Amino acid sequence: MTPGLAVTWADEPLLLLPERALWWPARRTLFIADLHLGKAATFRAAGQPVPAGTTQRNLARLDALIARHGAQALVVLGDFLHAEQARTPALLDALAQWRARHAALAITLVRGNHDSHAGDPPPGLSITLVDEPHLLGPFACCHHPQRHATHFVLAGHVHPVCVLYGPGRDRLRLPGFVAEPGQAWLPAFGEFTGGWRVEPSPGRRCYAVGDGQVWPLPPA
Repeated sequence: MTPGLAVTWADEPLLLLPERALWWPARRTLFIADLHLGKAATFRAAGQPVPAGTTQRNLARLDALIARHGAQALVVLGDFLHAEQARTPALLDALAQWRARHAALAITLVRGNHDSHAGDPPPGLSITLVDEPHLLGPFACCHHPQRHATHFVLAGHVHPVCVLYGPGRDRLRLPGFVAEPGQAWLPAFGEFTGGWRVEPSPGRRCYAVGDGQVWPLPPA
């Protein structure tokens, strides 16, 4: 069985994946948001002692997703690279090797706010670069959450986090998907990212990611 939680947005069956990605079976397309490759390297360049290895782990997670689903296309909803300082020889070499493993995969990057600072990915990666909104079937692929007059918006940017409460003062923060009328927000795919707490509200559904599953939370 393919892991994930089945939802229907814009009359299209989709899967919310515990790897913090969205799968569109009809188009064999994966959506991810906020990869932020090279963020750790950017912090280290500023003298912050943060651990290395996040780029390789992020790319390995993508390897596994592409193989498991037989993806033919990947859409990145913004913030592919974190900053200009992220463009280290080691990162660019890792990206080139990763792209060579998936030469047949069609990749589209919807430019986000960090992409404007980091610059476009190297041409050798063969990534199609577009600005928001990028219309794909019934979806408007965006980086920033917004409304669209005719299409259902898929967005990133906010790194949504759901907060669960237990007995006493117990509290658990988990990344999650958020759906509202006309739009949905994906959690950040990158490991080395923060999160913005999403408050429940009428018409909003949250889906927490944890323990290798996606959990629908009760509506507000």
